[in-house]
Amino acid sequence: MERKYIVRKFFAGLFFTMCIVMISGVVFILGIEKGFTEPKFPMTILFRRVGGLNGGSPVRLSGVNIGTVDNIDFLEKEIEGRGVQVRLSIFEKYRNQVRKSQSIAIITEGILGEKMIEITTSSTAKVPDLKRPIIGQDPLDVQMLAETFGDAAGSLLETSHAIDMIIEEMKSISGTTKRLLNRIEQRVIDGNLFKVF
Repeated sequence: MERKYIVRKFFAGLFFTMCIVMISGVVFILGIEKGFTEPKFPMTILFRRVGGLNGGSPVRLSGVNIGTVDNIDFLEKEIEGRGVQVRLSIFEKYRNQVRKSQSIAIITEGILGEKMIEITTSSTAKVPDLKRPIIGQDPLDVQMLAETFGDAAGSLLETSHAIDMIIEEMKSISGTTKRLLNRIEQRVIDGNLFKVF
């Protein structure tokens, strides 16, 4: 009886060990596939506001994922009006492409409005020093856009009311002119156009 118990425990331990090894292998393979083991370099971007950008958000270069947002923090002292520092972790193999960066902006993607960093490149762009903070373009503020569109809609509504009033006035003038022309025509027909009395 005791031998069966020991054999059972041995096989249970062996099964448990094999499961741990398999899970570790899957995690390791997925990590390699996702680039967790690839060398990376840090990059710092400065913004006025980040508009909902979070740590772990993707960084894209011309639509290709090249890294992630590592950390978001406030600066003690603003630099060129920017008070938010975003640290990026970029795959080393994309260093040369990032050095051709023309603009770095926070964009919104998808129906749910996921925020991410988009880097656009240009062959004529000035090569930035990747060890120093880079000034980024602030995201579009949806609230400001909504207020602007609301103001524009209000102005259009006022203009529409003013045009309606002008059209009504023109109709009134047109009716008066038509009556006047009908009277003149009738006097011409009667032959007493220049008769005063």
